Amino acid sequence: MTSSNYAAGLPEFSLKNKVVLVSGAARGLGLTQAEALLEAGAIVYALDRLPEPHPDFHVVAEKAKNELNSKFEYRQVDVRDVDALHKTVEEIADIEGRMDGLIAAAGIQQETPALEYKAEDANRMFEVNITGVFMTAQAVAKQMIRFGNGGSMVFIASMSGTVANRGLICAAYNSSKAGVIQLARNLAAEWGQHNIRVNTISPGYIVTQMVEELFVKYPERKETWPTQNMLGRLSAPKEYRGAAVFLVSDASSFMTGSDLRIDGGHCAW
Repeated sequence: MTSSNYAAGLPEFSLKNKVVLVSGAARGLGLTQAEALLEAGAIVYALDRLPEPHPDFHVVAEKAKNELNSKFEYRQVDVRDVDALHKTVEEIADIEGRMDGLIAAAGIQQETPALEYKAEDANRMFEVNITGVFMTAQAVAKQMIRFGNGGSMVFIASMSGTVANRGLICAAYNSSKAGVIQLARNLAAEWGQHNIRVNTISPGYIVTQMVEELFVKYPERKETWPTQNMLGRLSAPKEYRGAAVFLVSDASSFMTGSDLRIDGGHCAW
């Protein structure tokens, strides 16, 4: 598959020559969605705090160069470093001469009983998961407005932004994801005049490396979590590829301020 023939019968899904940033794309869900954007024709830049991305990143970058006639580049930046974040995004915009999309997937998790949570831990959670998304969106919006072509933003929220997960003790994380959903609605309302759309994806439980490690610590969750949704199983990162392309592309051109829940029909409190 090459970017030139992607979705030939569905041109509204094409991202050919569009420039999209994906935060938190050094590994995991962000990397998986970045690969989907590349396959749809986009030029993609990964932003992450890690000094080096996961080895899979380089595999995807080679695929982008050799098979997709595109490019996938990495920029190390912490979303909490607002000056560096704005500088990085502006530099990318200067190089490419445009800015078309963002997937904000950078986030952290901490499971701690509410009675034991420390203020500094909660503040760090909110700084990354809410303020970090806000500042990333702000940096990208400034470039979208600068070029005058509008664009589309997708924030990775969570089903935990609207439900309290049974047996998962993470009040700060869940609150941060609720904040992400509301942030997107408000930015959509404010930036619609610039033809900038802002939506969220709320995933259910995803089997990532981090979750696999969690199952070692809490083996019972591997059995109970699948029983909490209508499909009776957990999701894989690849099941969120299509949603990323749909929301960034013109296929969703009249959709903004919306939350796309992909959680297997999760049943929780």
